[in-house]
Amino acid sequence: MTVHGLWLGALVASLALTRVAMRFAERQQLLDIPNERSSHDRPVPRTGGIAVVVTFMAAMVFAWAAGLSDAGYLLAILGGGGLVALVGAADDYRDLPAGWRLTLHLLAAAWALYWLHGVPAALLPDAPPLFINALGILCTVWLINLFNFMDGIDAIAGIETLTVCVAGIVILTMFGGLGEWISPAILAASVAGFLVWNFPPARVFLGDVGSGFLGLMMAIYCIRAGHQQPELFWAWLILLGVFIVDASVTLARRLLRRQRAHEAHRSHAYQFASRKYASHAPVSLAVGAINLLWLLPMAWLASSGRIHPVAALLIAYAPLLLLAIYFKAGAPEFEET
Repeated sequence: MTVHGLWLGALVASLALTRVAMRFAERQQLLDIPNERSSHDRPVPRTGGIAVVVTFMAAMVFAWAAGLSDAGYLLAILGGGGLVALVGAADDYRDLPAGWRLTLHLLAAAWALYWLHGVPAALLPDAPPLFINALGILCTVWLINLFNFMDGIDAIAGIETLTVCVAGIVILTMFGGLGEWISPAILAASVAGFLVWNFPPARVFLGDVGSGFLGLMMAIYCIRAGHQQPELFWAWLILLGVFIVDASVTLARRLLRRQRAHEAHRSHAYQFASRKYASHAPVSLAVGAINLLWLLPMAWLASSGRIHPVAALLIAYAPLLLLAIYFKAGAPEFEET
C-alpha cells in the first residue's frame, strides 16, 4: 500500500467511523451533559475519539506491513496508545479514580519509551540515564493529561493536532530521516476525518479516549525526533507551545491557590477567550494559525541551526506566555476578560 493510499484511507475511515461512534454513543447515552463548568449548551456524544484511535492504529499496522515503519515504533504506539485509549474510554463511560488513571498513564508512558529506546541521552548528556528516562515518563504523562485539559471547546484539540502534524511533516521532510513524516501524516488524516464532525458547532467530542491518545502521540513524536537529532526534539516542543504554555500557566496558578490539579474547571486561557468572543471557532482557528504562522518558522530556525534550539523555544513561547496572561489563564472563573 502506498503512503497516499494510507493517508486517504485513514481520512475516509475516520470520517465514517466517527459517525458510527456518534450513533453508538447516542444509543448508549454516552453524552456530555452541560453543567456550570461546560463550554457547550446541549448534550453531545463524547466518544468520537475512538474513531481516530482505531483508524490511526490500523493504518500504522498497514504501514509496518508495507515496510514503512519499524516494529519498535509500532509497539510503542499500539501498547502505549492502546492503554491510554482504554483508560480514556473507561473514564468516558464511568469516571475512574485519579490514582488509577495516573498509574496506568505511567505504565503506558514507560512502555512507549521502552520501545522507543528511551529518552535520547544527547538531550541531557551529563545526566544519569535513569534520571533522564524517569523525567521522560513524567513529561509524557503530562502531555497525555495536558491534551485532556486543553480539549475543552469545539475543534481545539483536533486543530492543534492537525496543524502540529502538518508543521512536523514540513520539519521532518527537510531535516528528519527518510519516511519519518509518514506517521504524523496518517495521524493528521485520522484527525481531519474526525474534525468534519467536531468543527463548531460540534456534533461529537473526542472524549478522554481520544484526547489522551493524541497527547501520547505528541510525546512519541518528540522522543522519536530526538533520536534523529536533538534539534528536532526541541522543534516538536516548539510546535506544541500553545497547549504547553496555556496548560502549564493555568495549572501553576491553580496550584498556588491550592486547588486540585485534576478538578474540572473553565479557567484555561482558551476558555476565557471563547467566552470573551462568544464563539469557539475563532479561538480554535487562531490556535492553528499560531502553529503554522509563528511556531513553524521558529521550529524551522531551531532545526536548521540558525538559532540555538533552547533559545528558539524561549523566543517562541514568550508571546504565548503574554497571551496566556492577557486571557487570565488560571484565574478564578468569575474574572472574565
